Amino acid sequence: MIYALKRVLLGNPLTTAQARYERLAKIPALAIFASDNLSSVAYATEEILLVLVLAGTSALSYSPPIGMAIGLLTVIVASSYWQTIHAYPSGGGAYTVAKDNLGTYPGLVAGAALLVDYVLTVSVSVAAGVAAITSAFPVLYPHRVALCVGVVLLIMMANLRGIRETGRIFAAPTYWFILCLVILLGGGFYHLLTQGAPPLSTTVPEREPLNEFLVLRAFASGCAALTGIEAVANGVQAFKPPESRNAGITLAWMAFILGSSFLGVTFLAYFFHIVPVEGETVVSMLGRQIFGSSWVYYMIQAATAVILILAANTSFAGFPMLASMLGKDGFLPRQFANRGDRLVFSNGIIILASVSSLLLVIFGGSTHALIPLYAVGVFTAFTLSQAGMVRHWWKERGPRWRPHAAINGLGAVVTAAVVTVIGVSKFVHGAWMIIIIIPVLVVGFLAVRRHYSVLARGLSLEGFSPPKLGRHPVVVLVAVVRRSCRSPSWSWTPPTDRCSYQFSTT
Repeated sequence: MIYALKRVLLGNPLTTAQARYERLAKIPALAIFASDNLSSVAYATEEILLVLVLAGTSALSYSPPIGMAIGLLTVIVASSYWQTIHAYPSGGGAYTVAKDNLGTYPGLVAGAALLVDYVLTVSVSVAAGVAAITSAFPVLYPHRVALCVGVVLLIMMANLRGIRETGRIFAAPTYWFILCLVILLGGGFYHLLTQGAPPLSTTVPEREPLNEFLVLRAFASGCAALTGIEAVANGVQAFKPPESRNAGITLAWMAFILGSSFLGVTFLAYFFHIVPVEGETVVSMLGRQIFGSSWVYYMIQAATAVILILAANTSFAGFPMLASMLGKDGFLPRQFANRGDRLVFSNGIIILASVSSLLLVIFGGSTHALIPLYAVGVFTAFTLSQAGMVRHWWKERGPRWRPHAAINGLGAVVTAAVVTVIGVSKFVHGAWMIIIIIPVLVVGFLAVRRHYSVLARGLSLEGFSPPKLGRHPVVVLVAVVRRSCRSPSWSWTPPTDRCSYQFSTT
């Protein structure tokens, strides 16, 4: 009965030979890898305004220049990752690039930072999606935590069915959201051209003085818009051949849509004098002012809620792949490197859903409580990845290596500055937890690797003396010969006695 239920929910098992047919074309790939990045349009501007409004209504005029700075940062980071995709066609995520060029420890820091970011991406995206729903239907607000957990479980089930089927499921909602963004931005700028900007209707008293630190905090909050931009580089091998070309085109599409949409929403929020309030998102307030409570407003809210929820799917594509790499290298349990019946890394998917649901329960499904934890990990990975690429070009010294190194060097410097700003400005708001969690994860990776090293020494045939052959030997074909010792596998010293030898024919 359990097996039959599993087949109904997940589908029939796939053979390994079918893996090459599970690859993605550019259109469904954009839906899978860009949903997180594109969905940040729905909350990145709001996070900027929530910080600036602490200095009163007049401080909101700083949102357009902050938005332009983040737009420029998007171009720099996307250009850097475009180079990474072509330099590492087998999949050049931050972990691989940093480990190959900077060493094991920087690679593990990048891997830990990305794992944390993927978990927070699921939590923040789902919480923001549910917030869009409760903005339109306030009666659901008290049940937001249960809604969040239920959504995570549904996305987990969809991903357990396989990557190609996930692309089919999520392609239509992603392009629906892009269409709704076009309608929102087009309607907003048309309103400004024909009717002008509405008068300022709400003023907020100053609670904190406006200074450079507050502006930096607003910039750091808005940098959440860039999260997910690395997902394409991490999953190059999920694309159909030619992998690098298709992945690069998808990344360019994603960066253009993100930059134009984010800047459009930021400028409209400024011209329409949007002041963030509890219980309603900035996109919702923009939609009400432009279209009123019409069906267009509810369509935009529905599309926003769906894309925010589906944004978590980017992590369900990236987290299992990264965990499988760490598992193959012996830094995570090797079970993470095993594929399930549907040729996806099922263990990574299940672990990601479990940890993300726990975070949503702990933080009460609040986007604003989770955002301070969000960007530290991803920009740490950005910095290490770009620094690793500079070292890569320096070692390779191929054609035009200096311009390539300059682009990645600029990306490394800028993202290092951003992660410093985020770490300092958001330290007391929760960033300290991520600064502690990343080293703890690295120590855990090293402990797992040490366990496998001890186990390998215990099973090795080093020092084995082959028995003397008799007059009539019998040849038995075996695939593996290993030593089996009664010492516990968790021992920190290799066993040297009480060993027998095992032979496997498979």
